Amino acid sequence: MTRSTIHDVARVANVSLSTVDRVLNGRNCVRPATREKVEEAVRTLGYVRNSAAANLSRKRRLRFLFLLPSGANSFMRNLEEEVVCYARPLAADGIDVVVQVVPPFDGGALCRELDAMQPGSFDGVAFVAVDSPEVRDAVKRLRHGNLPVVTLVSDLPAELRTHFIGIDNIWAGRTAGRLLGRFCGAARGKIAVVAGAMMMQDHAARYSGFRQVLAEDFPHLEALPPIEALDDAERAEAGLSALLQSTDDVVGIYSLGAGNRGVVAALRKLEDVPPVVVHELTEHSRRWLLAGTIDAVIRQDPAREARSAVRTLLSMSQGKPFHKEENCVGIEIFLRDNLP
Repeated sequence: MTRSTIHDVARVANVSLSTVDRVLNGRNCVRPATREKVEEAVRTLGYVRNSAAANLSRKRRLRFLFLLPSGANSFMRNLEEEVVCYARPLAADGIDVVVQVVPPFDGGALCRELDAMQPGSFDGVAFVAVDSPEVRDAVKRLRHGNLPVVTLVSDLPAELRTHFIGIDNIWAGRTAGRLLGRFCGAARGKIAVVAGAMMMQDHAARYSGFRQVLAEDFPHLEALPPIEALDDAERAEAGLSALLQSTDDVVGIYSLGAGNRGVVAALRKLEDVPPVVVHELTEHSRRWLLAGTIDAVIRQDPAREARSAVRTLLSMSQGKPFHKEENCVGIEIFLRDNLP
């Protein structure tokens, strides 16, 4: 089988050789859309750079650690798959990406993994942050050693980590509020909210943004206190079912975390299902949208987050500047009518 070359990458991406070179070497004077085209061509062709030349220029291998929540959260499993997929061809360039899973919402477990990193064992770390005092202290220790720290999906205070990659979760919550406000129309009542854990900044921010919009523009709707289901389907089903049985005037449901299989299981017990908005486009939420079980999905792109995280760690570990705007992850809204 003939090995793909840089010329093949340029041809498939329809760009110049110099543009391909800039993307492959992590230079930042490339438009995000063009970078995406080159990276897609690299993946399609299975292009691998000359490892001997790359290692010679770098003198040593670079190692990055990704700590992702374990469990059945479909979005996290998709994110893990995207990190592994994007990192695989980088091994030939002397760049190793190690992915480990930790129990979700467990600040102690995350702290132990961060503290277990031996000095010099990794050149950077990325993780989904649990905002607890012990995690904050562990990050301070890593930053004291000048290790690049990237938070993914859920953030920490900006002064602690080096960079955050994910959506603006206040905006995401506001978007959900706007959607449900429109879906509910003139109906007065309460919105049931299912969360993972409010100790996660992304969940807390979404709930805050959601309540902001209801208070500003839909005062006839009231956001109920979140059911914290720890992204567990059985907990979500039990909590939401109990709430729906005890509350007569629920006119909408917002699931701002995972555990959506439990949310849908609770909905199937109802004769009349109110409007429902959830997060993350997965095989399950796609099927529910098509069936009319839920009304809208707010999505963040796990592939973009994976690529941005690896590129950011690589730039920071090499002391190279990077365009933070390139790593912004936008919010996408999907209805049954515009599924990709």
